[in-house]
Amino acid sequence: MEFKINRNTFLDGIQKTLGIVEKKTTTPILNNVLLKTEHNKLNIIATDREISLISDYDADIAEKGEITLSAKKLYEMVREIQGETVHFSKSANNIVKVTCQRAVYKIPGLPADDFPSVADSQNVVFFNIPGSAIKELINKTAFAMAFDESRKNLNGVLLETSSDGTNHVWRMVATDGHRLAVAKVNTAEPCPEMTKGVIIPRKGLMEVKKITDIHENVSVGIHKNMFVVKTENTILKVNLVDAEYPDYKRVIPAEKGVGVTLDKESFLHALRRMNVVSSERYSGVIISFTAGKMTLNSTNLDVGEATEEIDIQYAGEDMDVGFNVNYVIDAVSVINMESIVMEVGVGLKPTLIKPAEGDNYLCIVMPLKI
Repeated sequence: MEFKINRNTFLDGIQKTLGIVEKKTTTPILNNVLLKTEHNKLNIIATDREISLISDYDADIAEKGEITLSAKKLYEMVREIQGETVHFSKSANNIVKVTCQRAVYKIPGLPADDFPSVADSQNVVFFNIPGSAIKELINKTAFAMAFDESRKNLNGVLLETSSDGTNHVWRMVATDGHRLAVAKVNTAEPCPEMTKGVIIPRKGLMEVKKITDIHENVSVGIHKNMFVVKTENTILKVNLVDAEYPDYKRVIPAEKGVGVTLDKESFLHALRRMNVVSSERYSGVIISFTAGKMTLNSTNLDVGEATEEIDIQYAGEDMDVGFNVNYVIDAVSVINMESIVMEVGVGLKPTLIKPAEGDNYLCIVMPLKI
């Protein structure tokens, strides 16, 4: 096996695998990437048995072959060397020599035969969606995923599609039991494969986000309980969560709460100032509504107290509501409009946060007892 490849191209290819390869594993080869050369292409393959990444890059192939090498060490070596082109050659004892200008590394590899097989994607039915749409769905929901290993159905997002013949909608949902985020985008073509919804686990979702370019379309499909994403030179396969997602629509309040329209940036910066005095033990903020005014207060015996007033259009009854300040910051920060609407639940009913216009996003936050 022998080939030459552009250093930056190779570095980018290895970097894409670093979030997938297992860092703590009893199977050493899962720390490695598989390098495979054929037809003037270098294939870089990584897997942790739950997620698989296959990328191909242009390379000058002198001799075909394959080998697995430590992804982390390979990345560190190539990152530090100088020059445009990196030369790789494998000896008979699975030692790979990496050369660039006057720098030479020798790194031991493991045989490719020991690397887990990665299923092909020839039988996948793909549907196209703009990369910007995928990223928007992820950005507006991922923060609400659970971190609870006992509830694996919540440690990811629900992705579902619907179509009425004219409008084709992709919808992503995440909840941790304390908040619920729902985002949707309209697409040019339907995707009947996901009308029942699939659950994409957190780690896999973050890898989908990494390989998605907002300036390009991506192809998405479902095959053998895997979520498959294809870009120009990369295929990512993520094992889906085999569980039932809760009926999130029941959480969305049937009755509107008390409506308040706010300037997004003013409210967000005020929340962040409240967050300065929060701690791991307490991160609450009490929001008080009075005629024409909103008052935010966060009091933490370990840190101190913060109070701020914001002028608002409100003429209802006086009302105090408590929230986890981080939950409200997460919900508000992903809105891309100048004005937002809070439909505040009375008592311990949930509050709905959404843009002042449109229906492509909403977040429901449960209140704190005060």
